[in-house]
Formats: sequence, C-alpha cells, structure tokens
Amino acid sequence: MVWGTKNPLLLYIFAKSFSGMRKRIRRLLFYLLCLLAGLFALSVLQVVAGYWLPVFRTPLMSIRSWEHRSDSTWKTRYTWVPLEKISPRLVQAVIASEDNRFEQHSGFDWIELDIAWHNEKRKQQRGASTITQQVAKNVFLWPQRSWLRKGLEAYYTVLIELFWSKERIMEIYLNVAEMGKGIYGAEAAAQFYYKKPAAKLTAEEAAMLAACLPNPLHRNPKKPTAYLLQRQKTIMNLMRKLPQPGFLE
Repeated sequence: MVWGTKNPLLLYIFAKSFSGMRKRIRRLLFYLLCLLAGLFALSVLQVVAGYWLPVFRTPLMSIRSWEHRSDSTWKTRYTWVPLEKISPRLVQAVIASEDNRFEQHSGFDWIELDIAWHNEKRKQQRGASTITQQVAKNVFLWPQRSWLRKGLEAYYTVLIELFWSKERIMEIYLNVAEMGKGIYGAEAAAQFYYKKPAAKLTAEEAAMLAACLPNPLHRNPKKPTAYLLQRQKTIMNLMRKLPQPGFLE
C-alpha cells in the first residue's frame, strides 16, 4: 500500500496494463470458442451430408496416391455402388470377421475393448475397432495412429451412430474399405479379383475378402496363404452362426 501511495503513476500504469491483458484474454477466448463452434458445426454438417451423399474420395485414397506418385503403374480403383448391389454374403462376412456385435452396439464394443485391454496388459495384440470406428477413420480422418486421431475417431463415431442408420454405415464401409493396392470398396475388389460385380460374390469369395481386410496391402485373395484359408474357414463358420442383420431382411 505504501508503494502504491508513493507511486500513483506506476500503480495506474499497472492497473491499465492488467485491464488491457484481461481484455485481450477475453477476446482470445471468444475467438477460440468461435473456432471450436465452427469446427463442431462443420463436423456435424459433414456427417449429416454423408447420410445422403456417396463418398467420392477418402483421405486414405489421396495419401496412397501421393505415396505412389512416382509409380506409373499405380491406379486407384473405386466404384461406388448402393448396398443392394453388394452381395449379402459380404455383409455377413465382414460382420463375422470385423464386428460380431455390429447391430447391438452404439459405435463402441465395450466387450471387445475390455478383452483388448486385458490382452494389452498381457502384451498380446487384439484389435477392438468396430465397423463404425473404421468408417469414421476411413471417411473423415487419416490412417496414422496417434492420440489425436483416436480422439477424433471416437468423436466422429458418436456422430455417425447418432445420424446414420446401421444400413448406411455398412454401405459406406463396404464402399470405401481398402481391399488391395489401390483397390477400394466391394465393387472394385470383386471386379479386380473375381471379374464379377459385387452383387454376385459367393460366400467363399466374400469370406476371403473379409479375411484380407485387416492387412489388405499384404494379403491377396487370389494367392491365399495357409493362414488366409484357415481364416476364411473360420469366417464362414461364424457366418452360419451369427443372425442375419435386420436391414438385410
């Protein structure tokens, strides 16, 4: 107090500086909130539009094209088709292979997450991403693992389950999933590997494509290893046991 009474000018300058700093902080917080609100609105618009519009290109397609820009033989194969033009056997195969509780969960399979958590503690590898999470990553994000991407993936997963039907989620998944080098979606994969439209895939062919999904760049449905053949058999057994998705009935 003594310092202030003897130095009124300095006290006034300090008070003005503090007041100006508070104004700048409030202005910065206002701009930050506007930015966050804008990003939130944009993300909701993206997902809502995705319910009606086909996906023309994904970030992964662009990344792969850039990675192979010097390869003159590289070609992106991608043809959008509605779900009714994709064999129901492929729908059943990817559910059996990737997400057994696809119709029961709301984007996150907590049973699989719990199993994955305990396996992680035992240093065992087990994936727990649902088909919805994979759609969120494939359509809106990038493939590299990071906490930021996983957080955004969870956020988009919630939005997708909120605005899309299970049928729409499956339709987009089967159209954008990477199924080989430069091959995206069921139609492109069926034409490239089996010389037929996706609607005519057999149960065996569908199970083999599903078996390759976890590592499509290093697995070839036309040149299956012993592991792939065994995986195909396991998927086909599950296809017979799991109930048919309601949207296929």
